[in-house]
Amino acid sequence: MTPARKVVSALAAALALPVFLTAPAEAASDADLAFHWAPVHHQDTDSSDYDADYLSTVDYDGEWNTLNNWEDQDDDVTRLTGAGYYSVVETSTHWFVVYSFYHPRDWEDFPDPLGQFTHENDMEGLLATVRKDGSTYGRLEAVVTVAHSDFYSYVAPGSTFTSGRESVDGTLVLQNGRFTTRQEAKGHGLFAWTGVEFPGGDGVVYQPAATGEVPSGGNDRSVGYRLVDSFAPGGLWARRADSATYASFGTFRGDNGKKNAANTAWGWDDQNDGSDLQRGLLATDPAYLVSVYFGNRGAFSLAYTRNGYR
Repeated sequence: MTPARKVVSALAAALALPVFLTAPAEAASDADLAFHWAPVHHQDTDSSDYDADYLSTVDYDGEWNTLNNWEDQDDDVTRLTGAGYYSVVETSTHWFVVYSFYHPRDWEDFPDPLGQFTHENDMEGLLATVRKDGSTYGRLEAVVTVAHSDFYSYVAPGSTFTSGRESVDGTLVLQNGRFTTRQEAKGHGLFAWTGVEFPGGDGVVYQPAATGEVPSGGNDRSVGYRLVDSFAPGGLWARRADSATYASFGTFRGDNGKKNAANTAWGWDDQNDGSDLQRGLLATDPAYLVSVYFGNRGAFSLAYTRNGYR
């Protein structure tokens, strides 16, 4: 060990800090990091209207007016190419990667004239917490998923994380080396996949890919989904004040079913996790949310080295 590294090791030992003597072979871009950790995504479908459960982008119909996304959803199924949005923020100890999955409709297979159970636009997703361990892509430690107005906490295999204020809901299941997620049909609540077959036996399995694909039907077990940067110019975050897309900060415009009922990642909120965990923190201040949700985190910084939401 060189004299300089001996000094670093001694200081780290005195301060009870971890020492990463090996720098990453190369710095991963946000796109590469997001692709590396993107989940295998199990999307349940309902046989009464398979394509209403296909993933797409908010502008799948060629424009950003979200008041016609419900109506346009079934006009041309070939436009419903698999996609997931991502954003990356970081501290000195971790990367925090948010994945957001969009559907034009949150729907039911029965009439809803009063708009009690359905709404136009739907976006739910997850937060992945990745420790910087000196490798190019780090080490996955935990995931928090969004299902309607509730968040669910999961740990990666081998993670030291334990329950904090919120109880750990399970351990992530790996498939083809990736962690796995599942999303409900119609309402699209998102959870960790448990390895159990789709309810009813039919569903779409989306795999991260360079190009998004359209499922061949409601029971397609290998469909590519591409990743779209939420911070891209002209994208989700850049349009955050655009009244054609948003009714208010973090809330999409929608006039089918319940009006203005769908939220972006910076509008997600758990209904009962504490007043200090305000709306949108899963995206805008994920380090704090994770520090509250989990225990036994080891070295864990709350100070951002970069955060595009701020």
